[in-house]
Amino acid sequence: MPEGSSDSVTPPVFQLHPPEWLPKTHSSADLGYPNFYPPRPGQEEDILSESNVKNGFVLPQIVLAETFSSQSSISENLHSISTINKLEDLLNEVFARRAKQIPSVPSSTFRMPSRVTLNDTKRQAWFDDLANPEVPLAKLGRNVPHGAKGADIIELLYSKNVAIHRAVWFLRVFGANETAGLRNKPSYNPNQYSVEWTNVVTAHLRKQLIDIALPSAPRPGVNIKQTFKGVLSDPETRLKWISRFSYCLELLRVFYSEGLVDKRTFFSWLVNQMCSCNLAQAGFVCRFVDEYFEGMIECRPLARPFVEASLCKISEISTSSAKDYLVDTDYLIKFLLQRVCLVLPDAFVSPRMWINYSNIICEVLTHNPNNNHPDGSIEQLTGTSIFNIIHHNYLAVKRRIEAMLFRNLPSLTTSPHLGSAVHDVELLNSISADTDVANLPFFPSSSENLAGISEKLDALLTWSVTPLQYGDHRAFAAVTLIQKWRTKAGDRANRRDASPPDGFLQDQLFEWLDSSDVAGEPENIAAVALLYGKLVKHELFSYASYIQRLIARGEPGLSFTEDIGSRHRNYLRWVPLYNTTPSLTSQRKVVLYGVRARETPEDLNEREIRKEIRAVLPELFGNPAEIALPSPTSLLSSCRLLLNSPRYEQVRTFGTWLMPVLQKAIEFDVSHSGILKSFNVAVELMTQTDCFDAMLDLTIYMLEHCSTEELLLAVIDTFRRHAVIWASMDVKGMIINALDSVHYSWKMRGIQSKPLLALLVEFDGGRYLSDVSREEVRTDLAAFTLALQPIAHHPDSVPDVLPEILLLVGNPAPDAPSLLANGLWIKYRMSLNWAWKVWDNTIASLRQIPTVTLDIKERRSCALRYGIFLHHVNRHLATGLDDHVLGWFLGRGKDEVAVLSQDVWDIVKVVLLYLVVQGALRTTTILEGLVWPAWLLAASLPDDRGPAPNVHLGAANDLCRRLLLTEDCSSDMIPPTNLLEVHCIRTRRQDVYREPYFPSMIAKIPILVSLENSNRVSEQLRQDAQEIRQLLCEDKLFRQGVFRNLDVVRVAFEQSMQIAEGNGENIFKPTIAALSMILGENTEELELSHWPDSASLLSPWKISATAIQLQFVLRQMGRDSAVGTRGSSDSAALDKLTTMIFHHTLSCEEASFVAQMTKGVGSEIAGKFINNGLKHVAEIIQNIEFSQESMQTSLGRAGELLRVLTYVAEPLRDNPSELPMLDATIQTEFFEAISAKFAALVNLLQPPDVDSVDGEPLMNACILLARFLQFDLAFRGVWTEAVKDASKSLSSNLFILLQIYASGNNCALIAYPLLLDTLFYLRDEMPIESKMGVFDPFQHYPDIAASSLPSDIPPEYRKKILSILPELPGVESVRNLSNAHRDANGNIHIDAPVVNRPWEWTENLGDSIGDYSQGRDVRNSGSLNLLNFGARLTGEVRIPEVYQKDVRIEENLRTFEDGFSSESIFQRDWRETRVKPSVEELLGAEGLRTRLDENLPMSFVAHRRKGSPAMSNSGASRSSGMSMRHSPGRGALNRRSSSTISDIIDVDAIPSISGGSSSRGKRKAAVESDDDVVFVEGPIAAPTKGGKKAKPSKTQTKKSTKRR
Repeated sequence: MPEGSSDSVTPPVFQLHPPEWLPKTHSSADLGYPNFYPPRPGQEEDILSESNVKNGFVLPQIVLAETFSSQSSISENLHSISTINKLEDLLNEVFARRAKQIPSVPSSTFRMPSRVTLNDTKRQAWFDDLANPEVPLAKLGRNVPHGAKGADIIELLYSKNVAIHRAVWFLRVFGANETAGLRNKPSYNPNQYSVEWTNVVTAHLRKQLIDIALPSAPRPGVNIKQTFKGVLSDPETRLKWISRFSYCLELLRVFYSEGLVDKRTFFSWLVNQMCSCNLAQAGFVCRFVDEYFEGMIECRPLARPFVEASLCKISEISTSSAKDYLVDTDYLIKFLLQRVCLVLPDAFVSPRMWINYSNIICEVLTHNPNNNHPDGSIEQLTGTSIFNIIHHNYLAVKRRIEAMLFRNLPSLTTSPHLGSAVHDVELLNSISADTDVANLPFFPSSSENLAGISEKLDALLTWSVTPLQYGDHRAFAAVTLIQKWRTKAGDRANRRDASPPDGFLQDQLFEWLDSSDVAGEPENIAAVALLYGKLVKHELFSYASYIQRLIARGEPGLSFTEDIGSRHRNYLRWVPLYNTTPSLTSQRKVVLYGVRARETPEDLNEREIRKEIRAVLPELFGNPAEIALPSPTSLLSSCRLLLNSPRYEQVRTFGTWLMPVLQKAIEFDVSHSGILKSFNVAVELMTQTDCFDAMLDLTIYMLEHCSTEELLLAVIDTFRRHAVIWASMDVKGMIINALDSVHYSWKMRGIQSKPLLALLVEFDGGRYLSDVSREEVRTDLAAFTLALQPIAHHPDSVPDVLPEILLLVGNPAPDAPSLLANGLWIKYRMSLNWAWKVWDNTIASLRQIPTVTLDIKERRSCALRYGIFLHHVNRHLATGLDDHVLGWFLGRGKDEVAVLSQDVWDIVKVVLLYLVVQGALRTTTILEGLVWPAWLLAASLPDDRGPAPNVHLGAANDLCRRLLLTEDCSSDMIPPTNLLEVHCIRTRRQDVYREPYFPSMIAKIPILVSLENSNRVSEQLRQDAQEIRQLLCEDKLFRQGVFRNLDVVRVAFEQSMQIAEGNGENIFKPTIAALSMILGENTEELELSHWPDSASLLSPWKISATAIQLQFVLRQMGRDSAVGTRGSSDSAALDKLTTMIFHHTLSCEEASFVAQMTKGVGSEIAGKFINNGLKHVAEIIQNIEFSQESMQTSLGRAGELLRVLTYVAEPLRDNPSELPMLDATIQTEFFEAISAKFAALVNLLQPPDVDSVDGEPLMNACILLARFLQFDLAFRGVWTEAVKDASKSLSSNLFILLQIYASGNNCALIAYPLLLDTLFYLRDEMPIESKMGVFDPFQHYPDIAASSLPSDIPPEYRKKILSILPELPGVESVRNLSNAHRDANGNIHIDAPVVNRPWEWTENLGDSIGDYSQGRDVRNSGSLNLLNFGARLTGEVRIPEVYQKDVRIEENLRTFEDGFSSESIFQRDWRETRVKPSVEELLGAEGLRTRLDENLPMSFVAHRRKGSPAMSNSGASRSSGMSMRHSPGRGALNRRSSSTISDIIDVDAIPSISGGSSSRGKRKAAVESDDDVVFVEGPIAAPTKGGKKAKPSKTQTKKSTKRR
């Protein structure tokens, strides 16, 4: 072919090349490519030999025999130990040679851009390029200009609008150049410049915040027109300000995240800003805090001042006029506080902050803000759960703070000795007519502790007989309580088959009678006889055993024949016998009077007593002459022998002689008037002799046989007059049954008694009557009411003037009053106020009587006529006349009674007293309507009003005397005129001493004191008022009411003194004297300095009363001191008293007494007690030696003082301004003493001394000292330099003790939280000293590393301790990173943590470090040296990105890599067993599809891993019988889920499928598809423990016949 023709060009021989991703077999030798055998000219397959043509190309056999195998030799070598070692040496050599061939990482070539000085033009151009994002930083990074510093740089960057990341790069380079000269110094701190830069940034931010100012409030009185223009009020300045501020915030975010600002400095500034900002700035500051809150929320030194500042801001917002515009700010602050409480509730544990903001804290932490979501939603449930945690934390904080402030202290009566006795006395004194004595919780419910029962019995018996307590009911109540206890204890003993309590009770009663000082007093013999007589009657005390025990022990002086008598002689003589036997009576007679005595003094006395009774009751003994009812005075004088006789004769006289006579007379109704007289006389005698058992029997017998209303009323009055006695005897149920029976019988006779129904309701109290009977009584009362006052839809009107009432003056007919009352009721019963009109007209008529007649007897007779008339009117009223009269007294009649003349008052008193006797008016009505207002009016008149109305005041005094003090009849026709009326007056008097009237009466005693000292009242009336007051205070009923209501007495006198002080009156001493008389004390002026000598009455019976008295004395001294009127003698006496108290060995009783005494005495007096108490405490603490046995004594003494001081200070804690100031000297002594002892405790509890001491006493001492420190910190004091030094040492020692009691075997559940709270309290109170005006909240907190804490601290305790350390979140780049090095043996040792170098680690702006994965050189040119991380080359090649998209190529490429450094064996196993099946293989097997559809929701089918095309071709040509090994992933075809994360992959356990071989193992062989895919059922069930090993399956897999 011609030259140059295209046909003449020989085409190149086609060369088959391997894929680009296929590596060479060897890097240097020419060994080709693995599994790549391209066809080549002259290869054996292309030779057309006869054999190849006829038989095809067949490779020759490599070995002589096809069945030859080297398994035996290989197996033999593998079993040799040296083989494994050789293989290990081989691989080590491979790794060593490979490491030698890998190049090392070069040294760092990084260079920080330096600063150059440029002119203004070039510098501006450089910053313009910095602001231009198209100019790369690599171009600008060679040098940076030298110029402005501080905030000016930030302003320059903002003015150029430099992007944030480029600005940060520049500032980082700028800071690195600033610190370049300091890096080589030993003291160089890489983060020091961060502190300086933080101050620059925060100062710049603060400068912008200051621009947000508020207008100043107008000053009053200054007429200056003010104009205000804020930076945010103008749109232009607002946009400019917001733009600058936003730019600074974006810079700050990067600074914060990369550590360019010091977090401690930044957070301190942020907290300080929250404290000092105004409300307008607070909106920005709180959003600052919200953004960076996570960094400071777990640090208490930051969180606590932030909480306090936030609470202050909330308080300001609530009182601000702009609070409607600050809703979002208020909400955000509260939200932040809730977050603090959720994460770090200890930030709220600050007593002083709690005192100032407790209400706001409660409002914030108890308000759930997540209540706007639907119920049941995720948001609602989550919010509720979080809020519950916050609320729980709030309650815990509240409990901790209240404990540190000593609030909610237990009652003083909880002390084991006196406190319990005082509580018992108060409980016993509270017994009233409505008390269920049988169920009174006096004795403990469990009788296991007999020692406690003995103390209770002693207190009960002493209370019942001591003259320091009041009430005739005491002995009866004591017997009832003992009887109920004996019954319960006996039942319990029967159930437990134990011994009954009778023997124990007999012994205790005898021991008390034998040893009690109160029982041995001669003047108490009558009370002891009353008590033990009741005990003998109820068989609680055996009289026979008592005598036998005295005889058995040879008690001397029992007989009256002996000169020196025993105390038991009087007991035997006085204690009465009930249902006695002749033998016991004879034994008593022999013991007292001897064997030869024929007639005893008792017999003689009884005969004389009977003569006295016959003389006063002749009707009962056959004398037909009837005499009038005697007066009480004449009756008592006639029966003097009876009243003075021992109780033995009194009981025998009434029980065995008089009662049968009375019952016989009552039963046969000898005479109505005689029976009434006899009954009243007998009741009076029984009352004077306390024979209430006989009175009860007589009254019930009289009730059952009375036939007239007058007798019934006498019986009802008797029941009501002694209601407390019946309640104490627990016989109200019996009385109710008797009353109910009488009511029923009278009802059957057609008679209804309203007083009887009223007494039934009053005594029942819902406890005794059955429901049917109670409902019947209510029905009868309702019918009674309806009959007297029918329901009127149109009530009639009553004229103001009723002339028929005035006409009664001249109508002396006996039935005239009743006819007039009946007529008025018939005429006006439909009116609601007809009784009020009748009373008003009656008073008007009474005012006319003195003008009608001048005779006093006629006037009083006429007054009695009107009294009878009003009594009949009262009987016609459903609710009685009493309410109408009281309303008239307090309304219209208030002015009328003030101007009544003496003559009219003489008539009115007769009417009022008659109505009281008849029960138409209550005594309290007259007192509240007439007496109290008259006293108050006279006491409150100013000096310029002239003298008080003497007539009105005199009449009020006379009424009070007759109603409350009269015990005898009067002979001037003014009630009471006989014994029956005296009994009626006494009955009506009972209401005055009961609730709710008694507090009103007590409050009038100070008014009487004012009257006694008033110059506007005549001398006679003043003396009269004084006499009334003294007689009232000495009355037994009055004293009984006082001791039942001591708190009422205290409150009444407190109020009266406040009123007197407000009026400028100085009646303190007379008032205290009156109080002393009320309490039964000496009325002389109390001398404080004599305590405790003058406190001889310091006993459970008088301690409460004495404390009230001394309390008023101290309180007045405090008031005198406040106004500057206290004398030096009072001050000296007070100092002497307080010093004596705390140097005196206080018992529990005296400690409680002092605490009660100082309650409410004022800040200054309490300060005296507290200062002197702390001074003595400091002395005790200084003398404590922890190694001596006296430590417990000293600690006990200090504990008693602490208890006293806490109760003294308790009333002052509600008002922080009243807390006294501690003396500077005492404060210093106290701190030095307590600091020294804490230091000593630290030395003892640290090694090596810790093993030689007992830890529990030291822990108790530590707790007590901590409580003393908490007590002291609550008061205001001067923090002198000595106190500051001591507090620093104290703080350090507390922190050490905190670690000791939080770790190891010393971990204490009480000491640790107590010490932690004490440490919080101390650090919050220590004054913060600002250095250079910088606020440092970490000043008094320990500055130690968290790694120095003990390792055995529980996690919860460690978290709390870490919160007080300056541990703030580090920078993410170095968090949890530490330096390390290897020793000579190759072991790694951890060194110090990596220090953040934010100003040296800048962005890499040069060339890349090199693509070393492709064999290029590595460049160590970054600011972070690669050698710091131990960087090295592994020799592995990174898969190119172009092949990473094809999974098959990537999989094949990984087969040529060992993955020694980049991939572990587990990773590789996971990757290779997670091959996804192809769609063709899934669709190739019908059996598989059916099985998957039936069993699996999602399935994977493993497919055969494809080899390279070259390998496939050559493989087919080399061996036709070759089969491929299947992927292990085919064992997962039967999985229930597509996830295989939870499966354990064991490659070796998966059977390999090859031609001619069978599958072995525990799995079943599955049906093989015709594409060589074998389905294996799985997963394999774990064999049962101890079970037999399963046999391998015999099923073989068929050989695949399909060609590939």
